[in-house]
Amino acid sequence: MTKPRKAAPKLPRSTHERRSDTALLIIDVINDLDFPGGENVLPWAERMVERLEPFAQRMRKADVPVIYVNDNFDLWRSNFGDVYKHCTRKGSRGRHVARALKPLPEDYFILKPKHSAFFATSLVPLLEHLGTKKLLLAGIATNLCVFFSAHDAHMHEYQITVLSDCCCAESDTDHDLALDQLQRFLRVRVCRGDEVKMARRTRRGNARPPPEWK
Repeated sequence: MTKPRKAAPKLPRSTHERRSDTALLIIDVINDLDFPGGENVLPWAERMVERLEPFAQRMRKADVPVIYVNDNFDLWRSNFGDVYKHCTRKGSRGRHVARALKPLPEDYFILKPKHSAFFATSLVPLLEHLGTKKLLLAGIATNLCVFFSAHDAHMHEYQITVLSDCCCAESDTDHDLALDQLQRFLRVRVCRGDEVKMARRTRRGNARPPPEWK
């Protein structure tokens, strides 16, 4: 007697399938900070959390997709959940930062093997699926993974804003120098999270207007 087939498990669907002109990229905040200089990043990362966490919540309420792009820490057989467990393990230097910025179920997540959020990842197809042309960048570290991601975003011709108070590095010098380079040579807009204002536009149905920079 033929056994009845089991029903296929239902896969979760994101609540942000609506196309969006703007997306927030949160880079490498799920991080154990277990690298040379990580002890210097930690106090800056803790300050970053105070601004980035409420900003991400504001973007979610505005129906702006929040996309976590995170290093895989050479855990090639892992998924995002495994990386989160690794970074929040007991004794992890970045444990409290990672826990404070844990993605919500409606967020997107992508694992990357190198510095840039774009290199060897599915980020571009996702942004095309969402219809995204403008990127807000935040995360760790300003002069490394955020910098490389902004560079590649420029090459892909996205309109880029880096949130100066939602990024961090080992020092103010490293942070400020990276932002200056992005402004001078890539014409990246640099601003604080509280300078991203919500435009007042006519709404269609339940859709909310995307953010604009004023």
